[in-house]
Amino acid sequence: MLRPATSSATPPKPRATGAEGEARTFYVDREFDRNAVKLLPGEFFVSAEDVVLSTVLGSCVAACIWDRTAHIGGMNHFMLPAEGAAGDAWAGASGRYGVFAMEQLINELLKRGAKKANLEAKVFGGGAVLRAITSLNIGERNAAFVLEFCRNEGIRVVAQDLLDVHPRRVVFFPATGRALSKKLATADAAVAVFEQQYTAKINTAEVAGDIELF
Repeated sequence: MLRPATSSATPPKPRATGAEGEARTFYVDREFDRNAVKLLPGEFFVSAEDVVLSTVLGSCVAACIWDRTAHIGGMNHFMLPAEGAAGDAWAGASGRYGVFAMEQLINELLKRGAKKANLEAKVFGGGAVLRAITSLNIGERNAAFVLEFCRNEGIRVVAQDLLDVHPRRVVFFPATGRALSKKLATADAAVAVFEQQYTAKINTAEVAGDIELF
């Protein structure tokens, strides 16, 4: 169960950079008494402030990446396109899309003062919740991808909650690296709708250009 964090002062408002793909849904999370940012599929957000980053995952994955020395962190929310061989998370355009999503988050962390050697990750999602594309093992491919990417980039995965058949709500505190995950009811219609729309979008969109890590 998600449990509220304590707060003794008025929480700061999240600061957006205006970067492409950056989450822009801001609200006050009453459960945690924090200003918060909601991430939708295809978005990311980085902050060093005492705020909450929140998202709900089905087949998508979220990487919560934190610099344990600089105390800055960020979250993304993405899914691999349906193309590519099942079980091969790095196949063709599918793999390039995932790499772009991860490097976009990491590069923003590095721009804000994080050091790659200090990064650690907590990864979530990859549930089998999209019935229409279950045969493609999208959730499994997303989970395999994020773990392999972190391994290849030397980013230590310190916690994970992957696969299963349940959607999840994930909250991340970027200033401390704390992450919480709560499994939701299997029949969460909103999650399915968002991810069906997102799947249709990324399966028809051009692959984003490559980004090189600093």
